[in-house]
Amino acid sequence: MPRVTISEMLKKVRAIEIRTNHQVNEALAGQYRSVFRGSGIDFDEVREYVPGDDVRSIDWKVTARQGRPFIKKYREDRELTILLAIDVSASGNFGSGAESKRERAAELASVLAFSAIKNRDNVGLLLFTDQVELYIPPAKGRFHVLRVIREILFHEPRRRGTNLQVALESIRRTQKRRAVVFLISDFCLNGDFAAELSALKTVLHTVNRRHDLVAVSVSDPRESQLPDVGRLTLEDAETGELVELNTGSAAVRARFQALADGRGTELRKTFNANAVDLVELDTARPYLPVLRQFFSTRERRVRR
Repeated sequence: MPRVTISEMLKKVRAIEIRTNHQVNEALAGQYRSVFRGSGIDFDEVREYVPGDDVRSIDWKVTARQGRPFIKKYREDRELTILLAIDVSASGNFGSGAESKRERAAELASVLAFSAIKNRDNVGLLLFTDQVELYIPPAKGRFHVLRVIREILFHEPRRRGTNLQVALESIRRTQKRRAVVFLISDFCLNGDFAAELSALKTVLHTVNRRHDLVAVSVSDPRESQLPDVGRLTLEDAETGELVELNTGSAAVRARFQALADGRGTELRKTFNANAVDLVELDTARPYLPVLRQFFSTRERRVRR
């Protein structure tokens, strides 16, 4: 990633803040809060007992002091912890259009982060490659979120590969408070794709049992559809492996798309089998309608 000046960095972060704040206020108002629930209940007040109240709620100390029955009232603890676990491996720098996959992930993460602070929730960040690159503990406030966005956009990874298991194991060990965890990645895994996903099953189940895990896949159209431009040499951004393809061949293009479709199917099967929601985005289409649809689907499920 090319070096940027501090002024360029601030300008880009500010631009994302303005754009995503508008989307939070105009498009997602109300949806975020109704989709995600808090982690428990908090004491609210003591009030006088009325017929029909649960006698198990009687506060006997206050009752004895006042000479008539009082009960404790509770309210749902609505404070949430949002943890953004974002893949910053080398494959995320690819983009065939105006945005790279990493830039799209950063904008999505910004919408989620600003939705969180608008509701006084905590936001944390975990950046990973094939190791944990950076962890920022959950906290509140605009300046905290701006730091999170800056790191998503401009953190320079030490490694190039991807290891989802490392990220999930880190979340399992360190995140003691229940959180809504957004695992944002292009899911470009090395080796046998199905085998790599299969190896994740245990940790996926463990993390999703303790937390509310949502997987977000960010792709680019050129990763599934090759243009007809003759012979191309493609380089794997993470391994450096070179592959030469004749894109002039319809059979080659069809095989390339079939492999990509197969990976997508395996991804959906794996997350579905572990009761993990999957949101699928790509860099060529607006992400907001997809996010709104996800929120609507979750909202209907929560209300059942």
